[in-house]
Amino acid sequence: MKDESYQEKLEAVEFAMKCDDGMGAELLSEADLVILGVSRTGKTPLSMHLAREGIKAANIPLIPETDPPPVLKELDPFRIIGLTMTAERLMAIRRERLKLLGLEPSASAYASPERVERELARASDYMKSLGAIAIDVTDMAVEETARIVMEYLRQKEKIKNPGT
Repeated sequence: MKDESYQEKLEAVEFAMKCDDGMGAELLSEADLVILGVSRTGKTPLSMHLAREGIKAANIPLIPETDPPPVLKELDPFRIIGLTMTAERLMAIRRERLKLLGLEPSASAYASPERVERELARASDYMKSLGAIAIDVTDMAVEETARIVMEYLRQKEKIKNPGT
């Protein structure tokens, strides 16, 4: 017989898959946590890791050419976290991604310093406008980021429910 915790984890994994990379915007109000960040900051691995802990996490890419879902402005800021990293690290990750796809990194704006710096600045401004915290994941493994997020969620619960 499966226990309640196991069922919650399965539901959280299913939720994370439905709300991966900006999908399922209509479900964001049901999320325990919404993860924001530019491309290649580790949103999907983090949301899946948290799902295995029973956290219903959605992730939304912040792309300059696309407006984020308006519902984000209606959510409790404690339910939103942002992921960021240094421009240098993000450019290196994106260059490697382009190479894996068989593309020449220098032929794409995706990994250019101007594009990366503009994306990071815009994402930072947007996260601040929502009142969301931002975690610098430059040199962090997903497990380390998940530990920080879990601690943040525990602290948030203490703030909201001081008697617990």
